[in-house]
Formats: sequence, C-alpha cells, structure tokens
Amino acid sequence: MKTRLRRVWVSDNYALALDGLRTLAGELERSHPGAAASLTEGMEETLTLTRLGVRGRLKKTLASTNPIESMIEIIRRTSRNVKRWQSGDMCLRWTAAGMLEAEQQFRRVASYSDLAKLALAVERDLTIEHAPATTREETDTLINA
Repeated sequence: MKTRLRRVWVSDNYALALDGLRTLAGELERSHPGAAASLTEGMEETLTLTRLGVRGRLKKTLASTNPIESMIEIIRRTSRNVKRWQSGDMCLRWTAAGMLEAEQQFRRVASYSDLAKLALAVERDLTIEHAPATTREETDTLINA
C-alpha cells in the first residue's frame, strides 16, 4: 500500500493519480475505514501540485511539510514564555515575531526559478475554476493551443 501511495503522489498525470488514490481508498474502506476516510477527505488537495503541472525539485520541495512544521516549532519556542495572553493582537504579534525568527533559518527554495511558472499555473487554475461553464471550454482551448 505504502509503495502504491508514493507512486501515485510522484505521478505527473493528475487523472491517473486521482484514480489511483480513489482505488486505494476503496481498498482501504473495509480493512481501515479511518485511513480510507482520511485519504478521501484530502484526496484532491494532495494532488494540487500535480494538477498545476509542478514537477521536479520544486514539486519535491513544496510537497514536504518540513518547512512549515519547522516554522511552527520556532513560533512555539519564541512564544512559550508568554504566561498571560491579553488579546488576539498580542497573539498575532508573537506569531509574527516567531515567523521573523524562523525566516532567518530558511534556505532558498530548490528550483526557485520555477516559482514564476507556478504563479502563472495558479492564476490559470483560478481563472478556469471561477469561470462560467461556457467560458471554461474556451479557456481550456486557449490554454492548450
């Protein structure tokens, strides 16, 4: 199962990857219903990079939760000595301070030169997603031309 799941996530074909996840969720439904429900719940979100056409090192970097988990841990460490939270603004200030501290430890994103392509793919995806049904076909034609 683990190998098949990893194979699905590294696929560059969104439709095949989505189909593979649906198949895995169906197989897990009987033996591990919680895992199947979890997989089904976030199925399309886990394939966002694939749907947008992100590949290579940039996909590998963005698919990892390590950077965000590291930032959250630094925010916790920065704000752990606060004993009495007075307001939501205070919470936001300490979170921002923690993020600034974490920023100093960030490294350059692998394949950062492809971020412009990612931005264009996100804009294209949002345009298609929010366009009326008749316009979607026209947009798809223009994009694929």
